[in-house]
Amino acid sequence: MIPSSQRMGDAMSKKLVAYIRVSTDKQGVSGLGLEGQQAAIDAYARQSGGIAIATFMEVESGKLSDRPELAKALAHCRRAKATLIVAKLDRLSRNVAFLSRMMEAGVEFVCCDNPSANRLTIQILAAVAENEAKAISDRTKAALAAAKRRGVPLGSSRPGHWEGREDRRLEGAKNGAKASLAVRARAATEAYADLMPLVTELRTGGASFAAIAERLNGEGYTTSRGKPFTSMTVHRIIGRAGV
Repeated sequence: MIPSSQRMGDAMSKKLVAYIRVSTDKQGVSGLGLEGQQAAIDAYARQSGGIAIATFMEVESGKLSDRPELAKALAHCRRAKATLIVAKLDRLSRNVAFLSRMMEAGVEFVCCDNPSANRLTIQILAAVAENEAKAISDRTKAALAAAKRRGVPLGSSRPGHWEGREDRRLEGAKNGAKASLAVRARAATEAYADLMPLVTELRTGGASFAAIAERLNGEGYTTSRGKPFTSMTVHRIIGRAGV
């Protein structure tokens, strides 16, 4: 999460939680695509009188529904009763089923490129975007299939692809197992996903449950029920996360 100096802004203003996504590490490091998204979000906030209380940035493929930073953003929205804001619909997802699940989660969201769109409009736009993505995928698959018919080796089937790199294949399998465990851990702590880095840091540093609760309350955070944190609440969150 990118902290915001306006976290405790005017209570009468519309609270916004921004979600920015880029598809590659290169874009994330260079800032390519980030500035445009941030500019669109800032412009919408000014025009609507809203205040961005937090910003979450993710380097991830739009095809993957398991996105930890998006989970944190949604958790923050639910607790703060804020609206999720994205620069463009495709920054959220091109998958209709994923968008439907997100809307069913009870989090309102707005797309800067179509701020007046309602839920039905967004469903239609998502369907069009998904169809476009499928068309691109189908063309790519057709091209690869044609290359395969011509006898062109593809992917790991290429001669010598793993030669001298067996350790990398084994490492990939281990990383896959670790990723699976991480997914299950995130699911158990989804409601407080955005707070876990801070909670983990404080706990690792020797802070008591009561001290962590005091810190969270001091920064304006509340529980999923809108109540102040207590030492018992912190204990339960940490226990679920296995910290």
